[in-house]
Amino acid sequence: MALLSARSSLRIVATLLVAWAAAAACVALHTPLPWMIGPLLATSLVSMGGGPTESWGPLRNAGQWTIGAALGLYFTPEVVALIGGLWWAILLGVAWALALGWLFGAWLYRVHAPRMHGVPASMLRATSYFAGAIGAASEMTLLSERENARTDLVAASHSLRLLIVTVTIPFALQWSGLHGLDILPPTVRVVSLPGLAFMALLTGAGALLMDRLGRANPWFMGALLVSMGLTMAGVGLSAVPQPLVNAAQLVIGVSLGVRFRADFIHTAPRWLASVALGTLVLMGACALFAAALAGATGLPWVTLLLGTSPGGITEMAITAKVLQLGVPVVTALQVCRLIAVLMLVGPLYRRLYPAAGR
Repeated sequence: MALLSARSSLRIVATLLVAWAAAAACVALHTPLPWMIGPLLATSLVSMGGGPTESWGPLRNAGQWTIGAALGLYFTPEVVALIGGLWWAILLGVAWALALGWLFGAWLYRVHAPRMHGVPASMLRATSYFAGAIGAASEMTLLSERENARTDLVAASHSLRLLIVTVTIPFALQWSGLHGLDILPPTVRVVSLPGLAFMALLTGAGALLMDRLGRANPWFMGALLVSMGLTMAGVGLSAVPQPLVNAAQLVIGVSLGVRFRADFIHTAPRWLASVALGTLVLMGACALFAAALAGATGLPWVTLLLGTSPGGITEMAITAKVLQLGVPVVTALQVCRLIAVLMLVGPLYRRLYPAAGR
């Protein structure tokens, strides 16, 4: 066990060094989100090449905790009032995500049903549905397991979709020049060490509580909710130092990159190709939906694009923060969508396909 622990520690340290080198290179090249995209790409490439990469859970949790605490500082009373007036747009975003995920899953089933002869129809139906759902990868994989789906294909689909969205959108936004459109900056900009320590204590307690309750993304959501509550109450303890935010992005990028193992590209290549194609179509559809919402709300199109895109909440919120693209609106849209999808996607599956798996 000691030997395994030492080997694991070496892998973690080596992976972090590779990630840091990739981040430094991306900073020098002025790429978007260098501290997340650099580690994500480098780690995924090394992992698929058979390299001994490894992510450490507590570091990933600390990264999500840091990002959640930093994002909560944007939710001033003025911003909350603005978001409250967008309740109808948030509901539309939830309905859009559910409908789009169902259509994506139905398309996957239609494309692959004639070819996957060794997979029962009920299993392929569940696999396609949960692979297409726009939600958190781990939670969708768990829900799909309960419905007797092929969890390897579901997990691979979400990992690939997240990689494509996380890399494509920031590059597109930077090259287009669409950045620096934040409605309001964070309420606290000065770092105070005593205030930072107290905020870490409070947000950490919130994260631990969410983890004990078994909630999704507990370290992100718990820290975010506590930080939001403090900011909404006018309590400004401290800003989060930029080096901490950069380190958080790095470990999050690593945690995403290590999902891609050497056998990933050999896992049903036709299935992965269709997921990649479908993801590009999803992004285009979300861009059109965001344009319609922008016309109705008067908010910047790019902010609503990040809020409705089929990416992960942490990754899209980081993109909004780094590129200054309406952090509170993006976070609110993504959080509400995540909660709704986690609550509704399972019951909707049983309602839409009552005979599947029975």
